[in-house]
Amino acid sequence: MKASIEEIKQLREETQASIADCRKALEESKDYKDAIGWLRKHGIEKAEKKAERKTGAGLVESYIHQNGKVGVLVSVLCETDFVARTDEFKNLAHEVAMQIAAMTPKNVETLLKQEYIRDNGRTIQDLIKEMIGKVGENIVIKEFQRFEI
Repeated sequence: MKASIEEIKQLREETQASIADCRKALEESKDYKDAIGWLRKHGIEKAEKKAERKTGAGLVESYIHQNGKVGVLVSVLCETDFVARTDEFKNLAHEVAMQIAAMTPKNVETLLKQEYIRDNGRTIQDLIKEMIGKVGENIVIKEFQRFEI
């Protein structure tokens, strides 16, 4: 499929993928929806290549559910402080904290296998791999603690 500038722009806004990746996805796909799937797969492949890299930066995210009876602290790590300060990374950490509050995983391994609460077609591991593909750094959930009254 031939990629128009408008389609590339729309795909980039929707996925936050690079312009080059958006163009390639549109050119190698038969339609727009197929291009989104191509980007998701491409991001996961990029993530797998970065899995062994050290994560020395990151942040601790907290989340208190609106009823005030469930709280979560989660440590999400990345390679550099630059990525840790981005809105995308902060949003990822917040989404993971909300997932923990909602789904009560036993450990990090269980959490990674859970269906994402906002999109049951993806797991938390998929969400993290997609972010790795976007930011170009390894991302790891180190630990979490869930509190409930």
